[in-house]
Amino acid sequence: MVTLRRATADDAKRLTRIVRRSGAYRGDYAAMVDGYQVGGSYIEHHPVYVAVEGGGDGDGDVDGKVLGFYALILDDAELDLAFVADEAQGLGIGRLLVEHMIQEARTAGLTSVKVVSHPPSEDFYLRTGARRTGTVPPSGRIHWARPELRYDIAADAA
Repeated sequence: MVTLRRATADDAKRLTRIVRRSGAYRGDYAAMVDGYQVGGSYIEHHPVYVAVEGGGDGDGDVDGKVLGFYALILDDAELDLAFVADEAQGLGIGRLLVEHMIQEARTAGLTSVKVVSHPPSEDFYLRTGARRTGTVPPSGRIHWARPELRYDIAADAA
């Protein structure tokens, strides 16, 4: 059983481990996550949700392995982070996280959510309903162009 819950600052180390250990960021892409940290203040300031195996006891217990997470930046209407642990890929966790993100965006009154994708992840975003809107050129430590995509958020049907 997989449940979703709001992340807490106590999850920071687990989320950082998922980012840094991601097989998608080996080789040429390693510079993007080298030294990256998901901080407790970031988690407290933004809607960050985790997919947890088991899900705890419903009383705030965070038992269970964190399988993936996402962070939605409401002010910029952007999916800032989205990761699924390597061992949990292919199980529908990413799709579950995206569906939840879209509902959270809708609840927040957003009409679209931007994604600047890791190039190998573009197909996943397209399969889950995003559309390609452009390309972000290389900058800083990132020496490759990145696909820019957008999820259009439909209003709830009345």
